[in-house]
Amino acid sequence: MDRSLVLTVIGLDRPGLVELLSRTVTRLGGNWEAGHLARLEGRFAGVVLVRVAQERSAELLDALTQLEDLRVFVEHSVAQDTLAGYRELRLELVGNDQPGIVHDISRVLAEREVNVGELHTWVTDAPMAGGQLFHLDAVVHCPPALDIDALQDVLEQLAADLMVDLSLDAGEP
Repeated sequence: MDRSLVLTVIGLDRPGLVELLSRTVTRLGGNWEAGHLARLEGRFAGVVLVRVAQERSAELLDALTQLEDLRVFVEHSVAQDTLAGYRELRLELVGNDQPGIVHDISRVLAEREVNVGELHTWVTDAPMAGGQLFHLDAVVHCPPALDIDALQDVLEQLAADLMVDLSLDAGEP
């Protein structure tokens, strides 16, 4: 029987960290199934889903926690389909960077029991006006009973208050 492990990794960025992590997983019979990794302000950080045979999981856990250049935190995944019947939507936002954008958006979603499945944010230079543009790209899962039009209205009002452009649609993420 296989065991799924969710790895959280962080370390000082340098070439070869993905190879180090993937070599350790592969050497101990694990299979790298999914992951999100990024360089953030000189750090390398990410989350990876690995599947490994039950009898090799302890050995893999030990090897991962012994890596010199990465701190690896391991959680055993719990397979559950808590999002059955939920509608998947894509949320995109662009506007002048300001503190609190993620909090304001996530508060509106949480109040309506919308689950954030993926969230990517980044800042770029504003080409014409100077300053910084904040970008948010998310995949969200809405409960079956949620009125999507009402959610759209609340998000559009928030976008107007924040003076940002926002879209919410069922398009492919």
